[in-house]
Amino acid sequence: MSSATQSTVTQIAATKSVIVGTAGHIDHGKSALVEALTGTHPDRLEEEKRRGITIDLGFAFLEEHGVRFGFVDVPGHERFVSNMLAGAAGIDVLLLVIAADESIQPQTREHFDICRLLGVQRGVVALTKSDLMDADTLELVRLEAEEYLRGSFLQNAPLVPVSAKTRAGLEDLKKALNDAAASVAARDASHYFRLPIDRAFAMKGFGAVVTGTLISGSVGAGDEVELFPGGERLRVRGVQSGGKAADRAMPGQRTAVNLAGIEHTALKRGMVLASPGKFRKTRRVDVRLELLASGRKMKHGARVHFHAGTEETIAEVFFHREREGQPGGSAFANLKLQDEILVLRGDRFILRQFSPVVTIGGGAVLDPLARRPTLRDAGRVAYLETLERGSREEILAAMTERAVLGLGYEEIVARTAWLDNEIRDTAKRLSEAGRVNTVSREPLVLVSEKVFAEVRKKILEKVEKFQKENPLLPGIMREDLRSSVGRRVRAETFRAALGELAAQKQLELAGELVKRAGSEVTLQPEEAKAKDQIEAAFAAAGLEAPSVKEVLARLAIETKRAERLLQILLRGKNLVRVSPELIFHRQALAQLKQRLASYKKSKGERISVPAFKDLAGVTRKYAIPLLEYLDRERVTRRAGDERVIL
Repeated sequence: MSSATQSTVTQIAATKSVIVGTAGHIDHGKSALVEALTGTHPDRLEEEKRRGITIDLGFAFLEEHGVRFGFVDVPGHERFVSNMLAGAAGIDVLLLVIAADESIQPQTREHFDICRLLGVQRGVVALTKSDLMDADTLELVRLEAEEYLRGSFLQNAPLVPVSAKTRAGLEDLKKALNDAAASVAARDASHYFRLPIDRAFAMKGFGAVVTGTLISGSVGAGDEVELFPGGERLRVRGVQSGGKAADRAMPGQRTAVNLAGIEHTALKRGMVLASPGKFRKTRRVDVRLELLASGRKMKHGARVHFHAGTEETIAEVFFHREREGQPGGSAFANLKLQDEILVLRGDRFILRQFSPVVTIGGGAVLDPLARRPTLRDAGRVAYLETLERGSREEILAAMTERAVLGLGYEEIVARTAWLDNEIRDTAKRLSEAGRVNTVSREPLVLVSEKVFAEVRKKILEKVEKFQKENPLLPGIMREDLRSSVGRRVRAETFRAALGELAAQKQLELAGELVKRAGSEVTLQPEEAKAKDQIEAAFAAAGLEAPSVKEVLARLAIETKRAERLLQILLRGKNLVRVSPELIFHRQALAQLKQRLASYKKSKGERISVPAFKDLAGVTRKYAIPLLEYLDRERVTRRAGDERVIL
């Protein structure tokens, strides 16, 4: 984030933004109450106004005592609970609406269960239509509400009698909302941007617009964003927050985003806008699942409706320990999703029965990029317990332990949504404590101590085996060693383990060669004799180099060993390969260089090919490869058909 953007964020963040979500049974006066509070009727569809009920989500805004309230008015009819769930994402304060003339009804209970499962922590209860009831009846409704809410997060919430018609109690309700807002922690705008989309439409002269509750980070004109699940990169033309144009929208605000580069018809509820290149879509998640006491048993493999953020899809439920879930119970489960979605660790979700469609449970995402459950994965439950309750260090250590190929920076971000400094500080503490090994700092790659020790052991074993099988070779080539340890060892881990073994003097690195520390090539008597014979043959030949095949054929040892002895002489520079076919003894080449130096003194720096042939006493077969070798060695330089002696 630039300094200018950070300054804007700081100024905007001075006003607290709080999302208030209404909940309650159909026709209990939610929309009328929101209109009385804000002056805006949230019903935006003609059908809603005609029928007098909220079908889809409605929005309105209110500023009171330095707090910008965004009201999300959700539908109360049972047929539109999926719309209600889209609006419940990102709620800070619940406004539970109970009509005094009907008290608690079925959708009151379902909406309240949903908000509890979504982790809503605070709220206010409005007893609407209080002008229709006498004091004694109103008191009975209050007592019934208190009894219903006992033991829940609304146990001590204020119950405010109110009338949207007479406006009685509105000021008391506003005060109660302000008191609840005071305990809402300000959201950190420095985190990664994420906006679940609940509406998409086109505005004349502007193009595609999406709206939603900004649950994390901030967004402003000119920003690049990524659209999930498709992965399209889009540019933000402009934003509105609280119904007004804004430089940047902050977390916790109702936000409208005008997007360039896409048609509004390609956008729909359930998609998510997010910081580009940070997250990954998923079809499997590990979760903590809580089932409502009012529901039925849930079988292993049951199909359910899954709601997270504004997304709705079908899921199959697979329990990690149990074979079925008990009403009122809690368990770890793996959910296989029908569609690819974006969810992050800590996101809340709701499950509704496949048929009939009623809310049966919900919970929190623990691993958004979960593997398919297997019987061999005995450590999965312990891992999920760490993800659920562990510290940041414990979580990163557990993630690293399960990552057999090592844990890269991008995967850490995708699994946790932690910021750069949070990841690096945590990794540093774990590394200093010896709990993980940092095999690369840029990009950051972590491996467990167990995996790192196994790679070190494997490298040592491979070097030992190679040198036993190839006693005439001084060591194994680094790239051959890298290939031999297998594809399940990433390059960063290999380099770090090899470097540590060299630092500990268990291995020696000589250029691209890797060998046991202190190891030397030991020749058998017949091998030493053959090596001397090879060298002597090339030394005696001078500049009329013999055929390698002929030299090796005269030896008393087999060809394979003879070729290795030849390699020893080449690596020791006793012999020099001038071309693929020609090898010369080093003394012959040294004498040739001396002759050229003498020629330069007596006859000048230029020499033709015929003159070189006479000087060296060789035919063209040898002369041209020798001149090309001398050019590479910068003894000569080609100039047309001649050479310049340097």
